[in-house]
Amino acid sequence: MAASNNKHTVTRGYNARVEDFREDEYPMLNDSIYLDHAGTTLFPKSLMDRFAKDMTSTLFGNPHSASPSSQSTTARIEDIRLRVLRFFNADPAEFDLVFVANATAGIKLVADALRAAPDGFDYVHHQASHTSLVGVREEARNSLCIDDRQVEDWVTGSCPIEDDGENRPVLFAYPAQSNMDGRRYPLSWAGKLRRSSRRKTYTLLDAAALVCSSPLDLSCADAAPDFTVLSFYKIFGFPDLGALIVRRDAEEAFHSRRYFGGGTVDMVVCVKEQWHAPKTQFLHERLEDGTLPIHSIIALDAALDVHKKLFGSMRDVALHTSFLSRRWYRGLGSLRHGNGEPVCVVYSPDPESADDKLGSGPVIAFNIRNSQGTWISLTEVDKLATLKRFHIRTGGVCNPGGIASALGLQPWEMIQNFSSGFRCGTENDIMAGKPTGVIRASLGAMSTVSDVDSFVDFIAEFYQDASPIPMVTKAAGTPHGSSQLHIHSIFVYPIKSCGGFEVPSGVDWEVKPEGLAWDREWCLVHQGTGQALSQKRYLKMALIRPSLDFERGELRVTYTGDIPAHLPREISIPLSKNPSLFQSYISRSRSSRVCGEEIQAQTYSSPEINSFFSGVLGVPCLLARFPPGGQGKSMRHAKAHLQRHQLPLPSATRHILPGSFPPSPPDSDTEKPISRRILLSNESPILAITLPSVAALNREIQLTKPSSKEISSAVFRANIVIAPADPENRPLLPYSEDEWTGLKIGEGKQHGFEMLGACRRCHMVCVNQETAEKSEEPFVTLSKTRRFDGKVFFGVHMSWDGGGRGLVPTVRVGDVAVPEWRDKGVGE
Repeated sequence: MAASNNKHTVTRGYNARVEDFREDEYPMLNDSIYLDHAGTTLFPKSLMDRFAKDMTSTLFGNPHSASPSSQSTTARIEDIRLRVLRFFNADPAEFDLVFVANATAGIKLVADALRAAPDGFDYVHHQASHTSLVGVREEARNSLCIDDRQVEDWVTGSCPIEDDGENRPVLFAYPAQSNMDGRRYPLSWAGKLRRSSRRKTYTLLDAAALVCSSPLDLSCADAAPDFTVLSFYKIFGFPDLGALIVRRDAEEAFHSRRYFGGGTVDMVVCVKEQWHAPKTQFLHERLEDGTLPIHSIIALDAALDVHKKLFGSMRDVALHTSFLSRRWYRGLGSLRHGNGEPVCVVYSPDPESADDKLGSGPVIAFNIRNSQGTWISLTEVDKLATLKRFHIRTGGVCNPGGIASALGLQPWEMIQNFSSGFRCGTENDIMAGKPTGVIRASLGAMSTVSDVDSFVDFIAEFYQDASPIPMVTKAAGTPHGSSQLHIHSIFVYPIKSCGGFEVPSGVDWEVKPEGLAWDREWCLVHQGTGQALSQKRYLKMALIRPSLDFERGELRVTYTGDIPAHLPREISIPLSKNPSLFQSYISRSRSSRVCGEEIQAQTYSSPEINSFFSGVLGVPCLLARFPPGGQGKSMRHAKAHLQRHQLPLPSATRHILPGSFPPSPPDSDTEKPISRRILLSNESPILAITLPSVAALNREIQLTKPSSKEISSAVFRANIVIAPADPENRPLLPYSEDEWTGLKIGEGKQHGFEMLGACRRCHMVCVNQETAEKSEEPFVTLSKTRRFDGKVFFGVHMSWDGGGRGLVPTVRVGDVAVPEWRDKGVGE
């Protein structure tokens, strides 16, 4: 998490009183302090300065050589290895340290070694384990997930895995601190299990989350875990490096390891005979395969120095973050809606009541409910937090057992969610009435009191409902026929996420089942991953302006921003779908992903075309086409559906009250998608907005930010913009479109369009479509005025209803638009 203030600094003197803290001592690199996951992923400038000095003043060499640079590097690395062991109070006579890429690499190193044993191994892991620990079960002969009580039973001599007589060792893995909720677990389990187990038992401690903000004391080798894994970037922010610390008494676990790499052997014979002699003096010599990441290890030396200078000891950091954590927990816990219901459901233990010996980490896992008890979408919280410069994490946070326990999710529910479309990273965050993950925010050495207070204020501002009486909100509908409407403007977006092409006045534009002709038929895909590029990440896409030139049969694309000198400002692409006319342009079909959905699109092979897009965006990408008429993965279907705030309610419960929240009927995210074809649009064939709704939104923005510029309707990237024909005498009330069931467009023989549901919004609406600059609005105001069931909506999805066989429907600017209204409710 990062605070939302414009200027941020870090504190020091953590053993001082809070009133002695100063927040003006260490200016940061920028105005964001990254606090999630590690708590200190932003590193101070002095660390990079120190590292750069090492890199520019010293010649480092491969440690596997006898050259002077190599030998001095070897000596430096061994000094750093010893320094790290001392950082954790680990006696080098009792422990060895192996440098690895990250904590997961250390876990895998242990699992690979035990798997190679003659009889393999059995595996037991705590239910709060990170996914990387859970994955070890796939290498074991038998595996089991256990909770606290079962561990305590095991300590008293009752092994949870039965001994089948094959004399296999048992590996028990658990986190020192849960990466999900900050709960800490006894380090004493390791020594107790070693002494009490009848079978050979090794312990693997995941200390990655703990060491971010607390000391790890391995001074007592008899009580210490056999294997401890951690990541240095989570402590210092840099370098990207991990470690596996091994008790020397447990080194035997690696005797059966088969693989060897460069630098780990004294002799290898491979011609006519196969024989090798592993290095035997130190365990790390046998396990650190290949060339060490020497520059990362050198950076670690600098990180240790700078961290000590800025923050003192890890005990000082722990005192500081513990104080902030208590303040944070109290702040979130004190938030109440006007009806007395809590705003936050917190899953982390209360720091005030946590076990004195264990304590709890500076991590808070929680979810948010509105005053009616409806869960707020994790995705929406993440979107708003991003705009407010808070760096949080939402979802399953790579802790399946912790999530299941906290949210009360049974295995069958989790599997059912998967079958209904849930995947890691998708927006399916509320399914069957339950959250699928949590909001997690963390603190670290650089966190300040203002960070904590700003975050609590952020939650209060956007998610606390002060109204003492729960009210049901509905769109402010207008009486039937009170306003004559017309099509104000029409836009198509030939290249997904790029600029729009405004249909000229007086031109009839064809409507197809997939949407308006030529709309989102092309996209840009990352050359490496095949992922469709989005303006949410690549803001400059707004400056790519496609134009349809039917006389020349071309899609002309212009870039309006600063362009490299070697690139043209405009290129042309044939509109024809006949491959024989432009074989040099098209290559074979390629698998890509759009909105998390796998598709088959035709990618262009023309260097001229692809270098243009890659050059202006600064990302290696290819142009791809997804024309109508495909089958299988060359075809997509709409996902839009009516939202609960659009459904009719009994008149006794309907209130037009801005800012109030709707009730919580069964969740609609798990409904089956509507079977309507789309091309590369996100959810539906056509998106429509009304100008009165845009005007109402601008008025809301002006109320809180009078100096703000007016938000253009272009940010909503609608296909059809609707306005009253006579706004002065026959106005249309804002958000009336929420209650339309259909729309008849055109004079005389009108074409029918079906309304599919409200459009869920993300912070892409904050991108100025003229300048490609991003701001907080209008998403921040939408989050306060247009949030229903924890999700933000603006505009409506629609599709041609298919009426009039043989008739090719068209729309044009100025066409009359006649809405069909939803049933206004019981008694109306």
